[in-house]
Amino acid sequence: MEYIKLGNSDLNVSRICMGCMGFGDPTQGPCTWTTNEEQSREIIKRGLELGVNFFDTAIAYQSGTSEQYVGRALRSLAKREDVVVATKFLPRTPDEIAAGISGQQHVERMLNKSLENLGMDYVDLYICHMWDYNTPIEDIMEGMNHAVKAGKVRAIGISNCFAWQLAKANAIADRNGWAKFVSVQGHYNLLFREEEREMVPLCEEDNIALTPYSALAGGRLSKRPGETSKRQEEDGVAKMKYDATAEQDGIIIARVAELADRYSVTMTQVALAWLLQKVASPVVGATKLHHIEGAVTALDLKLTPDDMAYLEEMYIPHRLVGVMALNKKKPTEKATWSTGNQVIK
Repeated sequence: MEYIKLGNSDLNVSRICMGCMGFGDPTQGPCTWTTNEEQSREIIKRGLELGVNFFDTAIAYQSGTSEQYVGRALRSLAKREDVVVATKFLPRTPDEIAAGISGQQHVERMLNKSLENLGMDYVDLYICHMWDYNTPIEDIMEGMNHAVKAGKVRAIGISNCFAWQLAKANAIADRNGWAKFVSVQGHYNLLFREEEREMVPLCEEDNIALTPYSALAGGRLSKRPGETSKRQEEDGVAKMKYDATAEQDGIIIARVAELADRYSVTMTQVALAWLLQKVASPVVGATKLHHIEGAVTALDLKLTPDDMAYLEEMYIPHRLVGVMALNKKKPTEKATWSTGNQVIK
């Protein structure tokens, strides 16, 4: 395993982050393909054996059961100081807004619930899951700073935002002497490279760590034509993200398979080896033991500049998808952020 400092923080993280969206009670949220607690524990145990120390979950994942599974597994399998635990909170709900719950109060409430779910006194990285268009960013940043000052959070990050939003938030924090975002978790992989326009240059300039999700495009970058999985068949969010560009993306996927054959490795290794040359620590989801085992072996594959160019050559601009494509300027009546029943990635 390789390790790296997470941006401007003092967090030392493994180059592979275990994404825990696939852990949780499948009856407690929109993801029907999640693993039960026993299976989740075995995957986490294997990750620890392979040197993974960075685990990413969220209060939204299966109504908090992902946090509960992760917390119980890590408490029994590792020393708290040996692992880096990240979790995320969602924007205020319409009900909270109507009740006058401020952004600072919301951050505190969500963090306390996550700590309860995890069974921990603090999280290492607390992530704003998406930009809250209905709450002043000053309110959010001050609330997150309070959490750092209280010792409940070691560092803060953000997910699903534009480069201008990240720059604005950190400028406000800098002006007020508050904690700044040290990482950004965006949508970035060989099939979706829009982050390279503005987000990647900003992060390189300010030493903000890139920890992208959907590293394997919901499994599409790890499977040959005709191969499938329960998640690929049932994950409606991934279908929404990738089905419209499947024909063009298929050309890139074929090149991943070609390089995998050339080097006698898996497609997972090739796709992640490409991403590992671009970012600090990709978030790689795992619902089977071989998922995390395959992800870690990607560190052994060093693609040449010609390989990188060959994989990148056929990319064409993609429309924004998922959270980034939604108009979040008005709270929707159906939003259920605090209970985690809405798919957000």
